[in-house]
Amino acid sequence: MSATPGDADKGSAFSASSRRGPVGVAVIGAGNISKQYLDNLTVFPDVRVHVIADLFEEAAEARAKEYGVPEWGGVGAALNHPDVEIIVNLTIPAAHVEVATAAVNAGKHVWTEKPFSLDRESGIGLLKAADAAGIRLGCAPDTFLGAGLQTARRLIERGDIGTPLTALTAFQTPGPESWHPNPAFLFQHGAGPLFDMGPYYLTALVQTFGSVRRVAAVGSASKTTRMIGSGPKAGEEFAVEVPTHVSAMAEFDGGASSHSVFSFESPRDRAGFVEITGTEATISLPDPNNFDGDIKLWRDGDEDWTTIPATGPAEGRGLGVLDIARSIRAGLPHRATGDLAYHVLDTMVSITESTESGTFIDVESTAIISPALPEDWNPTTATLDN
Repeated sequence: MSATPGDADKGSAFSASSRRGPVGVAVIGAGNISKQYLDNLTVFPDVRVHVIADLFEEAAEARAKEYGVPEWGGVGAALNHPDVEIIVNLTIPAAHVEVATAAVNAGKHVWTEKPFSLDRESGIGLLKAADAAGIRLGCAPDTFLGAGLQTARRLIERGDIGTPLTALTAFQTPGPESWHPNPAFLFQHGAGPLFDMGPYYLTALVQTFGSVRRVAAVGSASKTTRMIGSGPKAGEEFAVEVPTHVSAMAEFDGGASSHSVFSFESPRDRAGFVEITGTEATISLPDPNNFDGDIKLWRDGDEDWTTIPATGPAEGRGLGVLDIARSIRAGLPHRATGDLAYHVLDTMVSITESTESGTFIDVESTAIISPALPEDWNPTTATLDN
């Protein structure tokens, strides 16, 4: 049972919606990532995008016209729309909790981009508000619902590696300042390689091993400033406010352990490395920042990896929104829950505290392993009656 007061505590207590047909959606935040969501949400038959909102209404208008969405405007246009049941919150990280709380107060279910919040206090406050209102919270990443990680999960649960014992993960790059035209926010509080990329890797680990019990970590930054390498701000320097290399160990409730590296300090680009070792074999997972990718198995005595193609949905961002939509109509729990996202956030905050204190830090929250998707789960098939 979750130690946080969020949506996973309800189990199957959600009642089925009295509405029928596709679930109404509004997108708040018309930035670059909205394109990845709208590519899918505007074609999934079980959801219908009614409005796009942004503080800059001209940006909302442009994105709405690009995707044929009928309405646009400021944030109020989304929160007050009578046909909208889910708010897709694609604002900047510092605004995630504020916008999500406003949506909860407006009686809307919420899907938010990662991170869930920037600190424990605001995250718990959001969980409590949603719990009191009977509102569902969902949060990226939903990559663990994609074909790659779902196929790997089925292999692990089938016993192909025996009992999972340990994991190694690595995200290593030189840093995004060479290609990103405005990278300073990625080096500020609430970002860095841990908060920017950690949710993908830690979510995949929690979905394999269960809740993190405690962590220990070291962190460092080789520079106090970095320089923008492309775009109109090329040559400008900005401050580095967070560790740009974090090496973290985690112990899980069942006794398994993992070692993870999150780094903007590596000349070698090595992203997407996840290996889980069990009593019988080692499995190499696809990049947890992607929805697809082959799985590889290495058993004792093998001369090389055995490659297993992924099967299942791989459409991309928006699978979690669709899962919430279908779960609303059915009155069933959804999978990428607020509790899961908060536990990952709590783990990342604990890792940060460990880099500062030099000690193990207990992680107080917990999260359940979400039910696997049925193998025939198809985002492009209409399943909701009109």
